[in-house]
Amino acid sequence: MKVLKVIDAFNESLGKFVSFLIWAGIVVLCFEVVARYVYQQPTIWAHGYTQRIFGAYFVLVGAYTLLRKDHVRVDLLLNIGSQRWRAFLDLLNFGFLVLWGAVLSYEAFWFFEDSWRFNEVDDSALRHPMWPVKLAMFVGVTAITLQGLAEAVRSIVLIFNPTADVGRKDYSVSAAR
Repeated sequence: MKVLKVIDAFNESLGKFVSFLIWAGIVVLCFEVVARYVYQQPTIWAHGYTQRIFGAYFVLVGAYTLLRKDHVRVDLLLNIGSQRWRAFLDLLNFGFLVLWGAVLSYEAFWFFEDSWRFNEVDDSALRHPMWPVKLAMFVGVTAITLQGLAEAVRSIVLIFNPTADVGRKDYSVSAAR
């Protein structure tokens, strides 16, 4: 279970670090609004940077969201069964997540590698490099895949021993108080 704790700690650290990208995006957006509407001097770079900032935020925070159990779930089948039943359904869900994530991680790595090797740039006037966006996609998808794998292992343990301590933190509102 030590590996599961390492994955959890990595994704928690990544999620908390990446959460500050929101502030960078807000600063860029506010700068653009002031430049455009107060000084009538819109920038040519703010739109592209906000897309990159919020895109990176969205993909990099996914594993943290999964760790905290904040993804949207439909609990119709989960609430009617036993602990083993919920663990079995979670195992199915996380199995699909890991399969999807493994394929997407593989492809994202090659997108990043090609972008880096060929010095790919976007089609804007400033010709920004594309590799940082593709690196963020690779890191984010790999992180959520690892978190899904950790959750799948926890589900397997809970299928066989529903009372086992699987090392999950309690992120509920009552635990924060």
